[in-house]
Amino acid sequence: MNYDGSYRSSPLFSDVDVIVKARLERVEMQMLDKLVEGLGHLGIVTTTNKALGEVMIQTTKHCWPDLKKAIEQMPFEIEFI
Repeated sequence: MNYDGSYRSSPLFSDVDVIVKARLERVEMQMLDKLVEGLGHLGIVTTTNKALGEVMIQTTKHCWPDLKKAIEQMPFEIEFI
């Protein structure tokens, strides 16, 4: 663990973290957050630009396929950027 509590630069964990940027309608951001929060262990959503509907999804390489599938089944349009 780094001094700041992160694992980012550690070679041990550099292979597991996945950061996915996405864009969706602003009114649907809360629905995405609740979906990912409800799935608990699959990832975390952070809003990076609320006005533009941009979010960052932090997950792992192992969990990303399941999380992406769940997100794509939601009744809203999301663009992965």
